[in-house]
Amino acid sequence: MINDQDPRDGSNSALSFSHKVWIVTGILTLSVIVIFVLKAAFSVLLIVLAACLIAVFFHGLGDMIERFTKLKHSISVFTGVLITIAFLSGIFWFMGSTIQAQIAELNSDLPEMIAKAKASLSHSAVGNKILESIAGFDDTKMVSTAKGVFNTSFGVIGDLYIIIFLGIFFTVDPSIYKEGIIKLTPVSGKRDARIVLDRISIVLKGWLKGMLLAMFLIGILTVIALSIFKIPLALTLAILAGIMNFIPNFGPLIAMIPAVLIGFTISVNMAILIAITYLVIQTIESNVVTPMIQKKMINLPPALTILSQVLMGTVSGFLGILLATPLLAIIIVLVDELYVKKQKTIETSEK
Repeated sequence: MINDQDPRDGSNSALSFSHKVWIVTGILTLSVIVIFVLKAAFSVLLIVLAACLIAVFFHGLGDMIERFTKLKHSISVFTGVLITIAFLSGIFWFMGSTIQAQIAELNSDLPEMIAKAKASLSHSAVGNKILESIAGFDDTKMVSTAKGVFNTSFGVIGDLYIIIFLGIFFTVDPSIYKEGIIKLTPVSGKRDARIVLDRISIVLKGWLKGMLLAMFLIGILTVIALSIFKIPLALTLAILAGIMNFIPNFGPLIAMIPAVLIGFTISVNMAILIAITYLVIQTIESNVVTPMIQKKMINLPPALTILSQVLMGTVSGFLGILLATPLLAIIIVLVDELYVKKQKTIETSEK
């Protein structure tokens, strides 16, 4: 008996394979397009994230005003917006010219500071060891990088005006945007989407409160210490220290560099004293403020925080580094709510 094979089987198999190839090709092409679009729009997404943080700040401030005044939440939030705008406007009105002049002076004197620091170090055995270890380091590159950090840092302060007003729109009626995101999710996932968004809001609100408190504390302690030591540009250095504290790990080190360089223009002992002062202030912040932040926020693994900062810095520069930590917090919340908890539920049900 002859077992004839239906010729259509081969054609169907070939057609099926061809169909799969086109599907895979289409998915890869779409993925590449999405990656390029996201890369082009990533800066915009970061601005949106920054605006969301501003909105979270306004609502957190509104909650605090509501607790003390017993006003309606909408009135409390509006009052918080007015207070914030008045506060920032007052700072830039009374101190803007001083800060700008000190930044310009710091930028122009930076090469001379590095030269004086090298000359001061060359007079001691330890200093010579340090100079030998950094022999071949490009001073010009260091100066341009440092200037870029100073300019970008205070440029971000100027950009905050745009972000604040965008954040105000998010603040006025956040439910529009929240419900819009929920409507984009499938019916079965709407409850999970609402839970995730609520948890992200709580985490970011607690983290932002702690970070603002830490920045304020670092700025006040720094300006007091530098004023006692009679260090030039104390106000700008204190503001830079406060802003840079927003960036875990790298921020405090970056803020310490210009202060130590200025210290070298006075004496080696003054540079060492300034470095010790910065370390003491950071120790106070790490042991007092940081534990308060961690109570309000999920625990971020240090290695993941550093990796996220390096990655975001490579992709989006300073703004990426600035927002790497809250972005990492959001990702961890998403993974925890959408994957980890569901896996635990499945494991529990199987037992």
